[in-house]
Amino acid sequence: MSNDAELKPVKNSKGDVKEAVPLPTDGTSVSSKDGSVSDLPIPPDGGWGWMVVFASFMVHIIADGVVYSFGIFYIEFLHEFKGGKGETAWVGSLVVGVTLSSGPIASALTNKYGCRVVTILGSIIASGGFLLSLLAPNLYFLYFSFGIMSGLGFGLIYLPAIVSVGYYFEKRRAFATGIAVCGSGVGTFIFAPLSKWLLDLYGWRGAILIQAGLILNCILCGALFRPLESKKRKRDKSTETGSKDEKSPLTIAQNGELKNGSLVLPEVEITVTSEKSEDDLALNKPNGINPKHFQLISRSHCELNKAPLTETNGTIRSLDERMWHSLNRRQPGKSISATHHQHHASNTSLGPMYRKDIFYNASLLNIPAYKSNPNLYSRSITSIPHEEEQKSCCSNEMKDTLRNMMDLSLLKDMTFLMFAISNFFTSIGFNAPYIYLPDRAELLGVESNNAAFLISVIGISNTLGRLIFGWMSDRPCVNRLWLYNSALTLCGILTVLSSFCRTYELLIVYAASFGVFIGVYVSLTSVVLVDLLGLDKLTNSFGLLLLFQGAATIVGPPIAGWVYDGTGSYDASFWICGAMIAISGFMLFFIPCVQRCEKRRNKSDSESEFGRTLQEVEIESSGKYIKNEQEGPKVSLSL
Repeated sequence: MSNDAELKPVKNSKGDVKEAVPLPTDGTSVSSKDGSVSDLPIPPDGGWGWMVVFASFMVHIIADGVVYSFGIFYIEFLHEFKGGKGETAWVGSLVVGVTLSSGPIASALTNKYGCRVVTILGSIIASGGFLLSLLAPNLYFLYFSFGIMSGLGFGLIYLPAIVSVGYYFEKRRAFATGIAVCGSGVGTFIFAPLSKWLLDLYGWRGAILIQAGLILNCILCGALFRPLESKKRKRDKSTETGSKDEKSPLTIAQNGELKNGSLVLPEVEITVTSEKSEDDLALNKPNGINPKHFQLISRSHCELNKAPLTETNGTIRSLDERMWHSLNRRQPGKSISATHHQHHASNTSLGPMYRKDIFYNASLLNIPAYKSNPNLYSRSITSIPHEEEQKSCCSNEMKDTLRNMMDLSLLKDMTFLMFAISNFFTSIGFNAPYIYLPDRAELLGVESNNAAFLISVIGISNTLGRLIFGWMSDRPCVNRLWLYNSALTLCGILTVLSSFCRTYELLIVYAASFGVFIGVYVSLTSVVLVDLLGLDKLTNSFGLLLLFQGAATIVGPPIAGWVYDGTGSYDASFWICGAMIAISGFMLFFIPCVQRCEKRRNKSDSESEFGRTLQEVEIESSGKYIKNEQEGPKVSLSL
């Protein structure tokens, strides 16, 4: 089981063992017969989820198809606005860069308003940016309309399309996510020749107008992202609207009810659990226990003085006294409060970003906690939000998400820092072939329609690469980190060698090879992150990675364009891009060495700290012994 929760057996009054609900370490969860604060909707692994997969597939076709076919428009923008290669490339790099960089914002909005609303909003913004581009008098106008505005819209479309699939699937998540993301390669395959055909028929303004209309179809796809409701939703509503004479389990748990000298809590059974912290064991306080050690589990009516109790941290006295104290005690973020329950009972369910595995797109059988107990896995990976009383312009759901995804303390972790730098280098070279390969082919004398088809080759081979590497990553005999590193290194080397591709046939071979091997970058990033840092840090690390990727994607293609402007050839541009990708993969081979060094250093620091603590205790004890000797022989201390 994961470290997020500890399971303790619970016995009822008849001595039967009942399995307890796992308790998150960051707060107290309350589960009752009629509702639960920490109640997450159970993913159906099918049903309407397949409609969500279809909608996500179509979103990937439209959004990624439009974005990655920019290389076709790039040639038209060069002729229309007479700018340099690097200057014109800013338009395309801003689209992808802003899409990635807006990930934390899109996540916060998704956690608050849901996948459906955010996708519809993103579709309107992206389409509006394309429509505004029709009025562009120069490249600088396109930087804002086509690049920043549309990029923000695509960011709001893309992230909910991934999150919604993960929210509906657990056991079949790898299969469902694989189908959805295949839409990216299929969209690139379709939109590259389609964009070329529209350009030849209507010009670049007419083509952009038609694509703006196609983007609006994402509104229909977003409407299919139906919120996943808990089965206890209706019961929560009936409890809230019930008669005043009927007391809900939460009301009784909050206010208490004394009968014959005993505090009575209908519908609940209490068990004491703990993470066996050294502080609690050392203190061994008989009359006090932290409220976070309590779990409330739905049961039939029982009196507290008769309720079964499992004890883990020393001797416990008066049960009634302790429970009354615990239920009414207030600790910031860890108290069982009516306002906290009512806040979440009023919502359909907790936001999707409270799931720590929401960005994990591989098979959940790779996670030991899920493999050992799938039925309790959802609760164990749920990060329960904390109620904050102070008011602000930003909701708690959005603040929780931004706090998690923008946790800069993770930059102190050398393993993550190396992985983030590697992603930065990969993103510098990732987008260049999509933008420059058609123009490079035309400069070599390739007919324009054939040149546009090279983007289609990258798209369909990228789909194949994602499927292959996704399948390989699920094999128990495969080291996912080495697979990831090797594929990126080989992809970079092939990009460097592409400068020798002087015929259309060789360019097709390079486009297919690049598409296959770069597929590992998208399909295995979250998987490798979990392998390196653990599931608890996936959301934190993924949010920071999006910023690294976005920044690199913005500057990467313009750098390659400026190199062409200076040299008059794309050879040096592809050398630089290929070298960046190869370095990004090769440097990760040293991560195991870095992890071993960090482990030894942490062990040494712990031993040093323990030695200093012992030394301080000895000095303090020696001082007390001398003082007692001076006062008289009545007191003596021994270590």
